[in-house]
Amino acid sequence: MRGTFLIFRRSAFGAALLLSLTVSAVPAQDYPSRPIKFVVGFAPGGATDVVARLTAEKIGALAGQNVIVENKPGANGQVAAEFVMRAEPDGYTLFFTTLGAIALNPNLRAHLTYNPRTDFEPVAMVARNTIMLAVNAGSKTKTFADFLAATKAKKSLSVGVTGVGAATYLSAVLLQKAIGTKLEIVPYRGAAQALSDLLGGHIDAMFGEIPLFLAPMRAGSVRALASTSKARAELIADIPTFTELGLPDVVAENWTGVIAPARTPPAVVEKLGAIFERALTDPNVSNQLARAGVSPSFAGAEPFRAIIDSEIERWGKVIRENGVRVE
Repeated sequence: MRGTFLIFRRSAFGAALLLSLTVSAVPAQDYPSRPIKFVVGFAPGGATDVVARLTAEKIGALAGQNVIVENKPGANGQVAAEFVMRAEPDGYTLFFTTLGAIALNPNLRAHLTYNPRTDFEPVAMVARNTIMLAVNAGSKTKTFADFLAATKAKKSLSVGVTGVGAATYLSAVLLQKAIGTKLEIVPYRGAAQALSDLLGGHIDAMFGEIPLFLAPMRAGSVRALASTSKARAELIADIPTFTELGLPDVVAENWTGVIAPARTPPAVVEKLGAIFERALTDPNVSNQLARAGVSPSFAGAEPFRAIIDSEIERWGKVIRENGVRVE
């Protein structure tokens, strides 16, 4: 009798294990079987939204399902992050995120309700966005040398940024420290409002990403002075980097990536990563992104995880050293 019981117990355990393995495999085999949602933490029209919408159609075609882009702006991506964190970990709700929500917010916000390292699964890095310092084209400031001269001649130059703690804000913080001159850093709720004030002459300069400045630069209403990337961006090859101008510490680059809720099945994450890689190597997609001012840049789940860890550490040090706070 005892032997029969042991056999039954082992058989039951084996069946349970087999069932568990079968269930975990089903999502990968059947995935996706319904529409996928990209959640963007910023308003429509911004750089992250542009990347999400330009890739959504191709991702949908490769996955055989519709892809819906939903905007949930607020708190530098925090609102969207919280929404995705609480979603079912099934691969159908994904966070189209940036440096800010994942690497900056954890170092800036004392009461953050999510942990980027434990509450999410990295899926793929999608693109990098170069940040530039720009002025109104009607300004007397023609070069970065002119900008430096103006900081010495004027009590304080006003520089618009897209929110306290955003990558553009920290770019201004790095520049201020590098030149040893205090700037009047003016945070806005969105890039569009800051650009409007730059064009209207209400601020002296502005930090923004290429997609924001591309159209006004082509129209001749905005002049870029320098970029915060390590090397010149191909789309703006005539714009020098701060490193070239003798300020190697003024390096900041925003990026766009996709993460899923924690406990999303590894096989689903892997399948999603492969779909994104195929989408980004499609010439039509990469050309569309490039024309929008975005640099396609794929990294799979584990390399992207390493990038996230590195960015959290790097920006945490910058934020602490410069006493940056978010109220």
